Amino acid sequence: MAKQHRAVRTRAALVQAASAQFDRDGYDGTSLAKVCKAAGISLGALTFHFSSKGELADAVMAEGRALTQATLLRVTARPGPALGKVVELTLELTRLLEKETSVRSAVRLARERPGTGGWSDIWLPVVQQLLDQAHANGQLRGGTRPADVTTLVEYLTAGAEAYLRRGLQAGAASGSGVAQLESIWRLALSGVCVEEAGVSGETGRAPGAGQAEPPLPAGPFGDDTSGSGGSGSGGVIHS
Repeated sequence: MAKQHRAVRTRAALVQAASAQFDRDGYDGTSLAKVCKAAGISLGALTFHFSSKGELADAVMAEGRALTQATLLRVTARPGPALGKVVELTLELTRLLEKETSVRSAVRLARERPGTGGWSDIWLPVVQQLLDQAHANGQLRGGTRPADVTTLVEYLTAGAEAYLRRGLQAGAASGSGVAQLESIWRLALSGVCVEEAGVSGETGRAPGAGQAEPPLPAGPFGDDTSGSGGSGSGGVIHS
């Protein structure tokens, strides 16, 4: 029994060390020797658990995906409007990227190892379903297509990862990616121009004369959080 517990601890230590190496140096820049040195474990012990670098990378990706899936299930199980859940999910995914090395590593490995499945494959279908619900329930402004908001979510999440990585590479605190994303969502949900701004063209158009601005959907931001299960700090839906 003691030997079995030791084997579990050794495997966990190897996955943790590999997560940090893959996150920092990528798949090609990581060697089994580097992982062994970081974990303080011999190469023989590593190959007992993982026969190759690819197998070790698979284990790291599995851990990152499991954390992502758990977050997805937790957010979608909460009561509240569909659009509010989309906002909350992006914030929770960004929090995972901030806090969990295995999640960041899984995202990077998915890009660098074609055919292993993208990170967004886990949560993007659920976002699409929630946005379809939001559209059906009248939570989206007139003329707003769920597919366009889905694209926005992809851009915001990719931008959050890039923002966090820039700070990590610089070796300095870059500030909270979650707080930054909250601010961006406020802009996205409320709009950035007023009627008098005269914005026009394919990529931006202020509401026409006589058109009233629809209210923000209940839940994601502001004081009206009915049905969202309460709000967290700063008036954002709880996480």
